[in-house]
Amino acid sequence: MAHVSRRAVLIGLSTGVVAVAGAVVRGQAKAPRTPIKVFKDPSCGCCTAWVEHMTNNNFAATVIHGDMKPIKARYKVPGALESCHTTEVGGYVIEGHVPASDVRKLLAAKPKGIVGLTIPGMPASAPGMDMVPFRPYEVLTFDANGRTTVFARHDKA
Repeated sequence: MAHVSRRAVLIGLSTGVVAVAGAVVRGQAKAPRTPIKVFKDPSCGCCTAWVEHMTNNNFAATVIHGDMKPIKARYKVPGALESCHTTEVGGYVIEGHVPASDVRKLLAAKPKGIVGLTIPGMPASAPGMDMVPFRPYEVLTFDANGRTTVFARHDKA
């Protein structure tokens, strides 16, 4: 029988513990991405930048290019609340350059009676637009009748 030192056993055990701990941490870091379906005009660069923002924030985007008018109608986005792209996620509609953090808050809260979130138009400092200096903007909820409430205010970068 070969002699194994106490030191060799301790080193072997500690190496195994570190390997297992590393595997656990790596597994936690790879949380599943939240799927989103983004409808956009194929030539829109700011929409592409917003999709990149969402992808960088653990969303998995399927991008569908096409005519936006029928998409806005299908998802019941009122004209006054429209932006350049429309997204479907978790049963909600996201219209325009809404920050990923607000989408996460919406999905966690699961509010009843709203269709989704919107930033009407194209605010200069919203994700995907990223203009400086920063200009404050609001994210709104909207319901099936087009009524809105303020969901979030973004006052600084």
